Amino acid sequence: MIELVSYWKATCSPKVYIKPAFLSGEQLLWWKKLYYKGLGEFFYLNSINTSQGEFMEIETSDGNEMEFLHLDLADNYLVPIGGGKDSVVTLEILKEYNYSTIPVIVNPRGASLNTTEKSGFHRDEIFEVYRTIHPQLLELNKKGFLNGHTPFSALLAFISLLSALLTGNKHIALSNESSSNEATVMGTDINHQYSKSFEFEKDFNFYINKYFSGSFNYFSFLRPLNELQIASIFSSFPKYFPVFKSCNVGSKTDSWCGKCPKCLFAFIILSPFIAYEKLVWIFDNKDLLNDKDLLPYFSELSGMVQIKPFECVGTTDEVNLAMQMFIENNIFDKLPYLADYYYKNYYQKTKNNIDRNTILYNLEKEHLLNPILFSQLKSRLNERLSAKNS
Repeated sequence: MIELVSYWKATCSPKVYIKPAFLSGEQLLWWKKLYYKGLGEFFYLNSINTSQGEFMEIETSDGNEMEFLHLDLADNYLVPIGGGKDSVVTLEILKEYNYSTIPVIVNPRGASLNTTEKSGFHRDEIFEVYRTIHPQLLELNKKGFLNGHTPFSALLAFISLLSALLTGNKHIALSNESSSNEATVMGTDINHQYSKSFEFEKDFNFYINKYFSGSFNYFSFLRPLNELQIASIFSSFPKYFPVFKSCNVGSKTDSWCGKCPKCLFAFIILSPFIAYEKLVWIFDNKDLLNDKDLLPYFSELSGMVQIKPFECVGTTDEVNLAMQMFIENNIFDKLPYLADYYYKNYYQKTKNNIDRNTILYNLEKEHLLNPILFSQLKSRLNERLSAKNS
């Protein structure tokens, strides 16, 4: 059902037949919600006007509900690794408090393998999953059938659950932050990161606990934090600077393309915490804040326009505070182009409208961490911010 999303979107078939499996009425509604909200960006960009109740009809075979499993699982933490800063922070803090961790990587590539190696894991200690798209779908895409974003993190949730089942481990610790709850198109519920949101995290837990097994503990370890807080913690792990990557465009070549909103966002969110020369070096010697061509993306990220980039990026408030801190913390004969543009056109407008202490120090109350993990995460954040301010 979760892989089907990628194939369904090619034709947006009005009817889906599920055979020979059986899904209850409640399950069908659950899947329709995931498809509809997970494809919100796809519908928006393809100008498809529909509703959650009408966009497709699912028919299922008659039968019995899934067997509910009661499992005896080991107290280990599976940590999906994508090669970016977020999963590094999760892995490092869990290790710091001596939790037994197992990295999970889907389709291993340079950054994901290099970050786990930097963390001290050998290749045979990683649980690797390999996934491919059927060639026929790729051919349909070439012929002009509909294509676009799908809720990949929902797929990762089910892959992680399968991985936990196969390895016999209880905990699945994701690295989705509170910032992913913000809509991409302001004033709507269209969210590129819907399947990273707390709404989906709760829905997924409801589904597996009711229909599959109550033995697993699926949660996002970083949910109480925002992107700026995560960046502050990540900056204390310099061994990862040469190897982490968050660029989708450069993923196949293990590089930062330096031309996409994801690269620009990562550069900005780290800029208050890492020296500028070092930051340019990290991004393959690309000086992103001096790239005039990135001004349109910069305007979207900072909220100068009402639609954020359709990428996994933080909130506009976090971007604005990062830029303010960067300008205030650095001495330049001349500010980098984008920082100078921001200072002249936007700095004063936003400075008094952003609650700096809330963004830097408050933790999101909606999360699924147990009290011990929450306390440890909070302690690590406070330790990092105190060190930065001293």
